[in-house]
Amino acid sequence: MGETPHDNARDIVDGTADAPVGPAREHRRDAQGTRLRLLDAASQLFAERGYERATVRDIAARAGANQALLFRYFGSKKALFGEVMARGGQEQLRTTPPERLFEVALRGMLAGEAGDGTVGDGAAKDRSLEVCLRSIGGSDEIAEALRGLGEEYADVLATLSNADNGDLRADLALSWLLGIGLMRVVVGKEPLASADPDTICALAGDALSALLEGLPERPAEGPAQGRPPQGPGQPQNSASITFP
Repeated sequence: MGETPHDNARDIVDGTADAPVGPAREHRRDAQGTRLRLLDAASQLFAERGYERATVRDIAARAGANQALLFRYFGSKKALFGEVMARGGQEQLRTTPPERLFEVALRGMLAGEAGDGTVGDGAAKDRSLEVCLRSIGGSDEIAEALRGLGEEYADVLATLSNADNGDLRADLALSWLLGIGLMRVVVGKEPLASADPDTICALAGDALSALLEGLPERPAEGPAQGRPPQGPGQPQNSASITFP
């Protein structure tokens, strides 16, 4: 006996009929993959060149995609920049404990393109602050986006201080973070440009602990971590610096 329309309908409901959804699902998968490749390529080029010098053509070429797809998925270069910043900086702010934010952000800038996409203890590498450094001086919209991200970082860092001037301390910490990145990544000032990231983080962390008292204490380390031996009469570590 042949199948009736009722049988075919029942098969579709039961999931036993071959529904023509395979190509559609495959297309969605391809679109998602292309979109992620464009985001990754944009993140890399914005960090390497800044917003103004990273062209849509170069972003699409690095992603192995057509420029038309970039505009289809993001609408504009500015919108793409905003999503890159949101995916990177916002994710880092959301997933990183406040007491580790300074070091994780610093390691992200120090890591550059090296390695397997992680920094330090396996935390995801993020180049949002490097993008900020390369994009300073862009359009008003870009400047506003960078300012907003900086304020969010400072707000988190401010929670690490109980002092009345905690907001100022957080701004100073953020300025130091960006200054280190500027001199190493953009200017290439030696010896900072080629210094070991562990040494930089250890020295910066010691001094910063006097500014933001909520940072975790670092274990005492010797000259092997880049510190010179301390002689008689010298403070035992830079955290002995005090701020009113």
